[in-house]
This record gives sequence, structure tokens and C-alpha cells, in this order.
Amino acid sequence: MYNLLKNFSRLPLAWIQALAKSVGALLYVSHSSARKVTELNLRTAYPELSEDQLNALSKRSLISQCQTYAESVKCWGSAPEFSLKQIRDVHGALHFHDSLASGKGVIAVVPHFGTWEIMNAWVNQYTDPVIMYKPEKNADINRFMLEARQRLNATLVPTDDTGVRAIFKHLKQGGFTAILPDHVPKPSGGIYAPFFGQSALSTTLVSKLAAKTQCKVIGMSCLRRADGSGFDLHIVPLSDEILSKDVLVSVTALNQEMERMINVAPEQYIWSYKRFRNLEGGFNLYKSQS
Repeated sequence: MYNLLKNFSRLPLAWIQALAKSVGALLYVSHSSARKVTELNLRTAYPELSEDQLNALSKRSLISQCQTYAESVKCWGSAPEFSLKQIRDVHGALHFHDSLASGKGVIAVVPHFGTWEIMNAWVNQYTDPVIMYKPEKNADINRFMLEARQRLNATLVPTDDTGVRAIFKHLKQGGFTAILPDHVPKPSGGIYAPFFGQSALSTTLVSKLAAKTQCKVIGMSCLRRADGSGFDLHIVPLSDEILSKDVLVSVTALNQEMERMINVAPEQYIWSYKRFRNLEGGFNLYKSQS
């Protein structure tokens, strides 16, 4: 598997994207489980869409998701300079630099949206992040990803209390971390809050760190250009309510801000993830459809 990933990453990006596009189209026409989950999530998040609009968006989303995964492999197997060369425009760079310069510490909220791996090389030009890393179960994949992470300035910490303490300390020292907060957490690490119209179990990690440190919180995403000519980084300030010591107020604001980010290009979000499997009242959106 390690050699397969290394060899795949050596292919030209255009070839990788074309192959991923074909796989995404196949997932759509074959009525795969990925299509079923994507369609259900999109129908839930955007109930105003007609059936034709839903089908078209689902197909674009599946293609984009496959491209994201394939592009990530390319990033992991390439030098950081490769990622930097793919970035065409950086929108909102001043928000990033001003947040770093504040000395208050910075949390970058990075949903599973666009090809977020490309951002790492850009961020590492300006700061030394501390980020959480959960080892992959497959040893070859884990080795491949770790090699990529270790080419950068980031310090990797585990996804447990030790890692949280390390990030807290880094933020208090004015440092930078990036967190992907749109996963389904363990019940002990989350509360129910609105997300695309559903009261979904949502992580409290960003909210608790922000409340304790009163750091800067920004949103970051890396979106593929429609013409395939590269990627644009988007950096946006997020609501001050995320700094609230009322965790429900904070998590609700965080989810709303992620919705706002995703709505810029919803086809580039990872909609095949079962985000709504733990809804308030013990409801699992996907079991109800089986």
C-alpha cells in the first residue's frame, strides 16, 4: 500500500484529477452507498432543492469528493513546494496575518471542505502549528501521511487530553492550531446544536479552547477552481460568539459559521460522511432510511 500511494502521488495532478473524476461519476451511476449518503445529507441540508437540482449537486459532490482524496494523496507524496504552486489567490490573507500578530493565539476552523491538505504548506510559511493527529489503522497509510506531516513545521499531538493540553499551552503562547470540528464526537466531547437544520451532536473542543484562551478564531478553506486551473485559499473572520463561555452559544455559532463557509461551494464538502448519525433524541438519520 505504501508503494502504491507513493507511485500514485508521482502521477501528474491533471491525470490524478481526471481519474478521480471518473471514479466519482462511477459512484454516481452505480447508485453506490456513497451516493445514497451524499443525497440524503444534501436533501437534509438543502430541502428547497428540486429533485433535478439534488441529483446534479450529488453528482458534482461525488466527483469533488473523489478529487479531494486523490489530491490529498498527491500533496502527501510531494514536496511542500508542490502545494504552494497550486495556490492561485489567497482571499482574506490579512485576517490570517493580523490574527497571528495579535499574540492571542489562533484557532483555524477547517471543515472537511475543499482540499484542505494544500493549505498546510502555505500556513507553515508563517507559523509553527500544533495540530492533533490520529494515526491511521493501516500502517502503510499512516507511514505515508506521517512522512508528509514531518516535512512541515507542525508539531503533531495525540487526539486525547495530552494533545488538548499541548494545544492550550501553544495558544496561550500566541501559537496557531487548526481543527476540523465537523465530525461526530464522542458523547463526552460534544453537545447537541443546530447544523444544517438538525440538532446534531457537535464537538465542544474549539469552543472550550476559545473560551479559556480568548484567542482569535478564523475560518480557512482551500477551494478548487471550477476550471481546474488551481486552488484559492479563503480566510474569513468568525463570530465572536464562539468565544462565549456558554458552550451552547459557542457551538451554535461555530456550526452556523461552518454552514456559511460550506455554502460558498457546497459541492466541495464531504457529504458522504454520516454527520447526522447522532441527532438529539437518539435519532440516526441513516438507520431511519435503511
